[in-house]
Amino acid sequence: MKTVIQIVLWIVCIGLGYLIYQSVTGPIRFNEVKKERFAKVVSKLKDIRAAQEAYKTVNRRYAKDFNSLIQFIDTANYTITQQRDSSYMEYDQTYQIDMLKEVKIIDTLGTVSVKDSLFGEDGRYKNLAKVPTAQGDAEFQMEANVIDKSGFKAPVFEAKVEKKVVLYDQPQTLLDKENAEMGVDEVNGNWIKVGSLSEVSTSGNWPPIYDGIIQNN
Repeated sequence: MKTVIQIVLWIVCIGLGYLIYQSVTGPIRFNEVKKERFAKVVSKLKDIRAAQEAYKTVNRRYAKDFNSLIQFIDTANYTITQQRDSSYMEYDQTYQIDMLKEVKIIDTLGTVSVKDSLFGEDGRYKNLAKVPTAQGDAEFQMEANVIDKSGFKAPVFEAKVEKKVVLYDQPQTLLDKENAEMGVDEVNGNWIKVGSLSEVSTSGNWPPIYDGIIQNN
């Protein structure tokens, strides 16, 4: 019996030791996984924003779906213009003399492919809708609309993904804690997103730390 009790005690000690180890290292591993995956998601959201801003430049509104956005990147061109100052003499009826008139002239220099301008030879734009590091074929949610701001009709868009989609394989307790985070160095709330459907903004809700991670990779 003494031997059995000793074996049981050893098993209990090992189990408790493992739980203590997990309680210390679990959050550390979670944060490492979170930062790596969030950085990839933020990079993709930046691509979406750049593509949407190009779409708006040409169409004066944002794309409502990824198929339209990707087709636009494949086929559209920017018009390259140059603005210069000029002047000429014109007879003024009021003063009965020739007066100098100054004007701004916009010259069209040519066009450049949106795809080449934004992505060059990189074909990653073809998968703009796909959430990196997520399970299966998870996609970003994206909407576009026109809102009224002080009598001004402003186009807006929003692209987002839930944190639980990105951290699908992480412990639920740590995910719940992450969803409750509120701080300047955290992605606040349940979503990682760029743009807004209620405000005229194309900002993302991630902290600057993720911009630094992207630049260093």
